[in-house]
Amino acid sequence: MLIIDSKDCENIDKALKKYKKKFEKAKILIQLRERQSYTKPSVRHRNQVLKAIYKQKVASGAIEG
Repeated sequence: MLIIDSKDCENIDKALKKYKKKFEKAKILIQLRERQSYTKPSVRHRNQVLKAIYKQKVASGAIEG
C-alpha cells in the first residue's frame, strides 16, 4: 500500500504527482501484469538470454537501436 505524506497547504496536484512517482518506482503495475498469466521458467530464462544477446549486439554496434 502506498502512503503519501502531504501537508495541509499542499496542492492536490503535487500530492498526485508524488503518488504517481511512488507508484512507478514500486513497479506495482508490472508485477500485476506478470501475475496475470503463468510463464514457465524455461521460457523466462530464454527471454532473458535473448534480451542479453540483443543488448550485446546493440552495444557492439552490430545493430542500431
